[in-house]
Amino acid sequence: MNILVLGSGGREHTLAWKIKQSPKCGKIFVAPGNGGTGKIAVNLDLKLKDFDTVATAIKKHKIDLLVVGPEEPLVNGIVDFLSKDKELKNLKIVGPRREGAMLEGSKQFAKDFMNRHKIPTAKAKVVTAENINEGDRFLERLAPPFVLKADGLAGGKGVIITEELPNAKKTLRALLVEKKFGKASEKVLIEEFLNGIEVSFFVLTDGKDFRILPEAKDYKRIHEDDKGPNTGGMGAVSPVIFADRSFKEKVTRKVIKPTIKGLKDENIDYCGFIFFGLINVGGEPYVIEYNARMGDPETQVVLPRVKTDFLELLIATADRNLIDMDIEYERYSAATVVLVSRGYPEFYEKGHEISFGDTKMVLPFHAGTTLHDEKLVTSGGRVLALTGLGKNLAESLGKCYSCVEEVNWEGKRFRADIGFDLKNLGQ
Repeated sequence: MNILVLGSGGREHTLAWKIKQSPKCGKIFVAPGNGGTGKIAVNLDLKLKDFDTVATAIKKHKIDLLVVGPEEPLVNGIVDFLSKDKELKNLKIVGPRREGAMLEGSKQFAKDFMNRHKIPTAKAKVVTAENINEGDRFLERLAPPFVLKADGLAGGKGVIITEELPNAKKTLRALLVEKKFGKASEKVLIEEFLNGIEVSFFVLTDGKDFRILPEAKDYKRIHEDDKGPNTGGMGAVSPVIFADRSFKEKVTRKVIKPTIKGLKDENIDYCGFIFFGLINVGGEPYVIEYNARMGDPETQVVLPRVKTDFLELLIATADRNLIDMDIEYERYSAATVVLVSRGYPEFYEKGHEISFGDTKMVLPFHAGTTLHDEKLVTSGGRVLALTGLGKNLAESLGKCYSCVEEVNWEGKRFRADIGFDLKNLGQ
């Protein structure tokens, strides 16, 4: 069968890489793709905001299965749009409709949903420019640190945590009045800080049943020791040592099952991935956020650990037939280190030529790369993710860091401590 993966990042490169391993995979396309996807698939130069062009490409290339990678087209309703096209009535789609994607598209929608279905989460208050003084008073009642979240999509950078109350109030105004994230921060959630350690869980659901993928832990801050601003993600590891059988049982019972049931009870047709951003507080899981798709760079460590034919899982999801599918994990550990451009996550440089040495020990998943005059150059903030596999975390990380110096361009940056906190826990 012919498959189209929408997106251009490391997540989409990993999805295409994994799907291609299936004997059921025919031609595979990625739109718009990057310099890495072009080596394993056919890149299609499509604008993901132009749904008509996407529909035309699906018909032209006789696509049987569509996998939507990034959040923006989901929140903008691409699945709803394609589902109305009578010529595409047989198209299988992995990705929720717009209403379901609002679990990620609006922090307020997600928080209200969690509260309605008694899913454990932090207390929060929604603030706009009109009631900003109420926001100040709410901040004054909280103990530091202070958590502020842009309500809408902000490319993984919409969460700001600060220790000082005056800075929290200043940040609130930067978001609401100065519109730091544009429309995404027209509303802001002020949230109580939960003291614990983060972990990400992922499921595939057909709206009735679900299958849990391997868990992961990602690292959002730009600098070592979790310093500096949030990024889209600087690295990730899987499995996660503290996500033991007891914790996983609690996540399934208190978070995943109520979420799937809540969607069904509210008649929200959801077919695709759900990402649960969790925090472990004294052994209890709390939801920090939902995503309506796989995470990036978590996908780069999750999918290598899926032993089951991944394309078969996707087909069963789209066919609303997950009940007949089992899922097996590989026993090894996976780690990924993201290489970024100088200046990221703020203004960053582009157009630097990338050179490769010996990277046989890792899986290099491309994100911000493109071919220019037959040369591979940087085109984004996050450029490459180097994924290592090993019998344990130390071995997989060792492979990553041994290959970091084998990939170079002017201004390359990376975090040198991915997974070190878990190594200290004994993983």
